[in-house]
Amino acid sequence: MSIEIKKVSVEDILPIRHKVLWPDKPIEFVNVEGDEEGIHFGLYEDSKLVTIISLFEEGKSMRFRKFATLPEYQNRGFGKMMILKVIDYAKENDFQRLWCDARTDALNFYERAGFQKFSEPFFKENIEYNKIEKIL
Repeated sequence: MSIEIKKVSVEDILPIRHKVLWPDKPIEFVNVEGDEEGIHFGLYEDSKLVTIISLFEEGKSMRFRKFATLPEYQNRGFGKMMILKVIDYAKENDFQRLWCDARTDALNFYERAGFQKFSEPFFKENIEYNKIEKIL
């Protein structure tokens, strides 16, 4: 098994965003304002794209959005590999903070990577989220 994480185009990641995060919505729903300026990473297992994440610069902070792994590849450590890559990337590029709106059911994953909540829970499309951050 070979694993590779590299920058990818937004077009490459839209199918995974749609399938994993909002399968009941039209594919246009998974577009993010600023996608064209974003930095998108993909994790490939044996040349198959299985995990994706998008990064957006906000001053000295970097926000990540639309972090997803194909269902049949979940619970195999690919999300952990990706979040560690993003933390390293943000540090290497002198960002001071990494943050996102995290689904509440994923909080344990983020807390294990050193993120902390900084908001009360809120809802998007009937799914509960919290704002989380990691100071770098």
